[in-house]
Amino acid sequence: MVEQPDRPRTVSNRSPTARGSRRKSPRSVAGQVFVLQVSVVVLLVLGAILALVLESRRASTDEAVNRSVAVAQTFANSPGVQVALKSPDPSAILQPVTEKTRQKAGVDFIVVMDTHGIRYTHPLPDRIGKPFVGTIGPSLAGQVYTESVHGPLGHEVQAIVPVTSPDGSVIALVSAGMKVKNVTTAGDRQLPVILGTGAAALALATGGTALVARRLKRQTRGLGPAEMTRMYEHHDAVLHAVREGVVIVSPDGRLLLANDEAKELLGLPADADGRHLDDLTGLDPDTAELLRSGRTATDEMHQCGGRLLAVNQRPTDRHGGAMGTVATIRDSTELLALSGKAEVAGKRLALLYEAGVGIGAKLDVARTAEDLAQVAVPGFADFVTVDLADPVLRGEEPTGGGDLRRVAVNGIHEDHPFYPRGRLIAFVPSTPQARGFGSGRSQVVPDLSTDLGWQAQDPQWTRRILDHGVHSLIATPLTARGIVLGVANFWRSQKPEPFDDEDRSLAEELVARAAVSIDNARRYTREHAMAVTLQRSLLPHALPPQSALEVAHRYLPAQSGVSGDWFDVIPLPGCRVALVVGDVVGHGLHAAATMGRLRTAVHNFAALDLPPDELLGHLDELVNRIDQEETDSRTGIGVTGATCLYAIYDPTSRQCTVARAGHPAPALVRPDGSVDFPDLPVGPPLGAGGMPYETAQVLLAEGTQIVLYTDGLVEERTRDFDVGMELLRTALAERPREPEEHCRAVLEALLPARPQDDVALLIARTRVLGADHVAELEVPPDPAAVADVRAWSSATLERWGLDELAFATELALSELVTNAIRYGTPPVRVRLLRDRTLICEVSDGSNTSPHLKYAAATDEGGRGLFLVAQLTDHWGTRYTPEGKIIWAEQPLPAPAAGEDEQQRAPSAALG
Repeated sequence: MVEQPDRPRTVSNRSPTARGSRRKSPRSVAGQVFVLQVSVVVLLVLGAILALVLESRRASTDEAVNRSVAVAQTFANSPGVQVALKSPDPSAILQPVTEKTRQKAGVDFIVVMDTHGIRYTHPLPDRIGKPFVGTIGPSLAGQVYTESVHGPLGHEVQAIVPVTSPDGSVIALVSAGMKVKNVTTAGDRQLPVILGTGAAALALATGGTALVARRLKRQTRGLGPAEMTRMYEHHDAVLHAVREGVVIVSPDGRLLLANDEAKELLGLPADADGRHLDDLTGLDPDTAELLRSGRTATDEMHQCGGRLLAVNQRPTDRHGGAMGTVATIRDSTELLALSGKAEVAGKRLALLYEAGVGIGAKLDVARTAEDLAQVAVPGFADFVTVDLADPVLRGEEPTGGGDLRRVAVNGIHEDHPFYPRGRLIAFVPSTPQARGFGSGRSQVVPDLSTDLGWQAQDPQWTRRILDHGVHSLIATPLTARGIVLGVANFWRSQKPEPFDDEDRSLAEELVARAAVSIDNARRYTREHAMAVTLQRSLLPHALPPQSALEVAHRYLPAQSGVSGDWFDVIPLPGCRVALVVGDVVGHGLHAAATMGRLRTAVHNFAALDLPPDELLGHLDELVNRIDQEETDSRTGIGVTGATCLYAIYDPTSRQCTVARAGHPAPALVRPDGSVDFPDLPVGPPLGAGGMPYETAQVLLAEGTQIVLYTDGLVEERTRDFDVGMELLRTALAERPREPEEHCRAVLEALLPARPQDDVALLIARTRVLGADHVAELEVPPDPAAVADVRAWSSATLERWGLDELAFATELALSELVTNAIRYGTPPVRVRLLRDRTLICEVSDGSNTSPHLKYAAATDEGGRGLFLVAQLTDHWGTRYTPEGKIIWAEQPLPAPAAGEDEQQRAPSAALG
């Protein structure tokens, strides 16, 4: 196509139609708007002036009434009025006083009268002795009365008040008032100011209206309403009826106008007018660059939205001014038909390549289905829905029947007419989906409006789909390893041509790639669920009862696979509690199984009541043995490693003894809300060997919260370890919280949406065993002191209300103290603890451990520990740096009827 060269033309600044229309129009749009606005402004200003005048006069009248009432009341309550009224000639005394008061008070008259209304005073002396003009009845009843009357001075506003004697009776009346003409004169004095203000407002509003009308006249070029309506109708009819796209772009790259054909050819949204070209994401980059550049173009070819477009562009100002450009666009369908096959083949290759890269990046069943739906739109289909069997979402293999659940929906519009994501769908046998799922073969429906089998699924929904313009469908089963996992549905609405056999082959290639990825994700989901189930079964399901700590905990498995994080709370003798947090290196079933072995070992070592450093030493040896057992003989590489922190809290001394093997230090939230990380010695991770572990003791105030965690909480790929620690400090220090609230706040502040590592979090708030629940006695190394111990224990139990335990406690203490004196070394001490149980402790300075044995019938001794074991529920020995402690526990008796259970409860001993 060849364009003729530009010919010189004479272009008028205004079209003949516009000039003729202007001569016929009696007044332009700007003139009509100006007259209307001026009329509205004048009415508003006049209304405002009238309101101000009326308000001013009303205020003046109110002020006159109030002043009259005040003057009359003041005069009626004056001290000398009642005395003057009792004199032989009240007028002689009151007349001068009222005249003087009237002039000072600014009223026109003050009249004093008797209860019959006969005046004693008046500004006109000839009116004295005559009846008062006005209503005196309410005032004789003790009220203040105001009215407007025509009196001796003319039209008056007056107030009448009673003069009462000490006994409350009305002995006279006082009236004060002003002439109405004097009242209105005060309001009229404000009228010039009001009129001046109104005139200024009118002038200002008229000037602003004139400016607006002038600007409107310039924008409308002086045209009248009829001419403008006719021009718009002609413009709209021509612009949107032609089968050629017209686009006008401003100098700054903003789309000023695009007709319907241009929006269709360029794929522009309906609201494209007025938006910048850079904001139109659907616009072809090359076409956008041409429109933005403003350069002249003649039949320049651009491929946009599957069409080959011929673009012509010229500046809107032929003199080269900065008025933008206008472009005309034609659809070159003939050229597109010649290159159609090559283009289709290229698109299919590009689509398959995109599918190979974009589908299955995540081992997630639903996400993989969404990837398929996103890849196929809009290159292959206008809408895609993916339905999978419910067992597939749980990681299981489908049973071959049952309903399908909608997992993914994607399309060129968000307001799609299909079943929503998450809905369980029971496809009837006649539908393409049911046929495809049952046979494993793709089903092509060229025309949905004539397919009665598909319409039988749900007439209401199928009608909505047809009304939305959807006309063709391919239902392709998702098959992997010979198992049908679900169905992918490809719908077409914008493209007029129906799906055919070539489209079927492309759909099957796309779905085949997606089915393998979905099956891999399904198997991963199953293995992940098994590992999580195993790990959760190895973690504590419920924490054991104890009174020393208030504990809250969380465990969150990683999205990509479980690891060996664990925590534990272990009650120890003497009201003490052990807190454990650990982390096994690696992920998967092996890490979870190793974690279970270590947790069991910690329980066994804790039963021996070992100090934290010794317990970690034994764990280190155990991990070494596990590492040797599971080392790959070919590579020599071990598979095990772990970190651990072990702490023991004693509520009687408030001491917390801590040892750690390569584990992050705990955080301490003090009762005042401050947070610190104590400087504790750190040993090598378990399995590294070579270094002994050290313990540290921290004295904790009552109410201190101990925060133990694994590294998955503070370590993350996108931030440093120190940043995570500071975030933890900030989350804990935000405000005082309960341990449960702290758990929620910490996880919300630190965890990403998809954590890459397991997280174990344990927060324990300390309690203290009160002095009234602890009794101690130092025993001299003399067998005769055993009797004193029995008496002391009996008195202590009586004070605690535990007389039922006195006999068994005396026998147990007698045996334990006797053994300590006979076989141990001083000092010997006895301690009783009242917690959830009654705990008896006997300590001495030796390290010899007693052993329970069965004495023969002929033996004279050896039955002491046997008696202790029979009289108590538990007993044992623990070693201290000063020696050993032999302890025994007895359950507390059930509280009697009517006894205060709170007082007997062990938690009452702990703050």
